[in-house]
Amino acid sequence: MHDASDILLTLFIIFVAAQIGGEIAQRIKLPAVVGEIAAGCAIGPSALGWLHVEQIAPGMPIDVLAEIGVILLLFSVGLETRLDDLKKVGRSAVMVGVLGVIIPFALGALWAHGSGFDWIRAMFVAAAFVATSAGITARVLQELGVLQRQEARIILGAAVIDDILAMLLLGIVSSLQDGGKLDVGSLALTLLGAIGFVAVIGWGGTRVMRRTSGWLDKPSNPLSPLTIVLALCLGLAFLSTRFGLAAIIGAFLAGMIASESRQREELEHQTAPLLAFLTPFFFVVTGAKVNLQELADGKALLALAVVTVIAIVSKLAGGFLGALSLGKRGATIVGFGMVPRGEVGVVIASLGLAAGVFNEQIYAIIVAMSLLTAMVTPPILALLLRKP
Repeated sequence: MHDASDILLTLFIIFVAAQIGGEIAQRIKLPAVVGEIAAGCAIGPSALGWLHVEQIAPGMPIDVLAEIGVILLLFSVGLETRLDDLKKVGRSAVMVGVLGVIIPFALGALWAHGSGFDWIRAMFVAAAFVATSAGITARVLQELGVLQRQEARIILGAAVIDDILAMLLLGIVSSLQDGGKLDVGSLALTLLGAIGFVAVIGWGGTRVMRRTSGWLDKPSNPLSPLTIVLALCLGLAFLSTRFGLAAIIGAFLAGMIASESRQREELEHQTAPLLAFLTPFFFVVTGAKVNLQELADGKALLALAVVTVIAIVSKLAGGFLGALSLGKRGATIVGFGMVPRGEVGVVIASLGLAAGVFNEQIYAIIVAMSLLTAMVTPPILALLLRKP
């Protein structure tokens, strides 16, 4: 049983910290998301201690609220993304997504093996290098108002592909880690199911909405278009998890479907207050999950520096090579857009710790790497996108 007054106090602390961190970041010309993540680190268990480990553990009320925040963020990004626009960059998005998985996985496995892990455990560690955090990049793109640029569309399309491949890769390394045989048939079915889900919902849903968006206004409630599409968002977020994908993929698809409705501009306006309230919780909680105490010696800090460089360079290389058709500057923007790991790396690191693949220090290094890539990338991306 959770005490309501304690939860309300925690929500107050997180929200105020997010506003202060975001304001400071914007005043020094950084995206607000950087300040929100930094605020999470400051008030988290390993710094000021205003948030406790058990409060932000998976499944706890604060963590659930944070998850809802990022789901709504990706829904709003989907609202500004048309299926036809994604089709135009489909080939580049596939290349970026595939290379953005292969290169980080290979370099991550080499580092882990060189650090003393056997190859099977090294592959599990490497899986944490793979998946891009679409939420962090999407927030930066949205803040800068550049979601309609070609580079942004490639990043968003590649993030969906990236998530599918990361899910498949995690299934493979988990199976090997458990000592079981690799069931190629089962993995193939899982992959086909995930691809089929994205294709059917993305293609079929948008076509249905184009023809029938008038029914959103049928209920007597003047906010019925918003309430209906939010229900669609939550439903598809749940369904995407049943297909092994992140909930944010379903939310993004729901937003993309809603973008085809004639109420699109009205929906964008109505979701803005929800985003202002809920999305900061996700970024503060993400920052709070790093354990700074495990990084208090030189060896750990050196390992963190090496891991972070590998994480940045490998994703940048994958994105750059996959998007070369845009020219060097456009390819660099895409490459940096794919760098943040954020919550995805944290989830994989948690699985590895629970399975005994590595110890608390390696866990802290992987989590800190995920957060550093999330904090380093936004200002670079903002600088590249602001240049004429």
